[in-house]
Amino acid sequence: MKTKQKPDNLTERIAVVYGRVSSIKQTVEGSGLSSQETRCREFAKHKGYTVAEVFTDDMSGSFAARPGMDAMLAWIKKNRNLSPVVLIDDISRLARGLEAHLTLRSEISSAGGTLESPSIEFGEDSDSILVENLLASVAQHQREKNGEQTRNRMHARTLAGYWCFKAPIGYKYSRVSGHGNILVRDEPYASIIQEALEGYAAGRFTSLAEVKRFLEKQPDYPKCLPNGEIRMQRVSELLSRPIYAGYVEAPNWNISLRKGYHEGLIDLQTWQRIQDRKNGRKLTPFRKDIASDFPMRGFVNCADCNNPMTSCWSKGARKRYAYYLCDTKGCESYRKSVPRAKIEEGFESILQGLQPTESLSKVANAMFIDLWDARLTNAVADQKSLRAEQDKIAKQSDTLLQRIVDATSDAVISAYEKKIDSLERQKLLIAEKLSKTVPPAGRFEHCFELAMKFLSNPWKIWSFGDLTMKKTVLRLALSEPLTYDRKEGYRTPKTSLPFKVLGDLKNPLCKMVRMRRLELPRVLPHSDLNAARLPFRHIRTLGNVQRL
Repeated sequence: MKTKQKPDNLTERIAVVYGRVSSIKQTVEGSGLSSQETRCREFAKHKGYTVAEVFTDDMSGSFAARPGMDAMLAWIKKNRNLSPVVLIDDISRLARGLEAHLTLRSEISSAGGTLESPSIEFGEDSDSILVENLLASVAQHQREKNGEQTRNRMHARTLAGYWCFKAPIGYKYSRVSGHGNILVRDEPYASIIQEALEGYAAGRFTSLAEVKRFLEKQPDYPKCLPNGEIRMQRVSELLSRPIYAGYVEAPNWNISLRKGYHEGLIDLQTWQRIQDRKNGRKLTPFRKDIASDFPMRGFVNCADCNNPMTSCWSKGARKRYAYYLCDTKGCESYRKSVPRAKIEEGFESILQGLQPTESLSKVANAMFIDLWDARLTNAVADQKSLRAEQDKIAKQSDTLLQRIVDATSDAVISAYEKKIDSLERQKLLIAEKLSKTVPPAGRFEHCFELAMKFLSNPWKIWSFGDLTMKKTVLRLALSEPLTYDRKEGYRTPKTSLPFKVLGDLKNPLCKMVRMRRLELPRVLPHSDLNAARLPFRHIRTLGNVQRL
């Protein structure tokens, strides 16, 4: 009786291919995974194996962090009865560490698989195990050596003033001749961040909450939360990073602050002002429900208790009503509300009264020119003073360095190092001030245009600007918060210096004290009349000059 033979495909062993690359870049730009698969398939064809599945991982890491490895082990356990073979291109593709290699080897064996490779023959005898462990150790050494070389190159490059980590928001890497990969501006993010940093330094944004709100309103700026908001921690980090000032540092590598080769979005002086403001005030979150509805909140005080008035919405029978009110217990006006329109329309009347005439605008123009000329005159003296201070700091640093050489206490050496680091930061600030002491050509016209645009009509900016612009108008136009009386309205506002000066010039009641002493009038002889008229004519002439 003839025995029926089994088909050849049933005698073939089942195999799976496992490939791994150490970075996502190798997956996107290279052919590492495809070349590993091709080589393993050729080896399987030579051995007569049928490749059933291919599993890959595109990131280095521990055994638990590999989804491809997890899926392969689950598949092997499910098909344990087929005694599948696991094919790897090289021993380093399984793991680049001896401990991880032994762990994965044990997991594959426990699941029911057998490990094979075209590069090495795995065996259970002592010689094969020795060779396998040696190759795994060599792979581990190669990985660690590559890591050391990479860190050393990054350390040296950071010391030279190059940023070699992940590009922060607002920058991207670009290859520049003579520098290699260097940070360059990445628009529109760079302009958004620059406006946020300069606004906080200048007082346009008084808190981190206002910076956060500004960034959230920018449609192009990336948000970190699904609801379109940005974490406060991210805003704090944004304001604290010296990289945006064109400087680099790496405290973990003991690399102090130094000038970088990339272009800064702001200068170091602006960045230092940000740190001073950020570290010198307590920052509280803003009220989302009323922030944009009550721009005067925080800028109007109650006349009875001189405390800032709060604001609220009141729900009526058919609609809601907006009010400002005093919330200070014990105040005569406690919880007595004032309609929002009355508060804000009154302030608009004040702004309209601040608008200068054409003749006063010419006076302001002359004032700006005189002040600018005075600044240019003092620039040379400022440069000499800064150079002298720079030399003084350099001598202090040299003295401290000599003391470090002679010191034996670790605590003393650490204190000297901190002091030297502080002096180095001062030297960087002075160097930047020296480079910008004399204003560049065209700077006056730029500043003058912006200043006169605001001084000529602050009411227009208030009426058509958003919440940020309205708060800017309040801070620039007023030197102190307004005081509002429920019965009489606004008290006399205390305006900022430019409007105060222009207001004094605009005042028609120009008076001067008499040149003669003040006393009761008496009858003068006819011969003394001409002598008495001369001073008063002179007074009237001076009064006309002052009014002009």
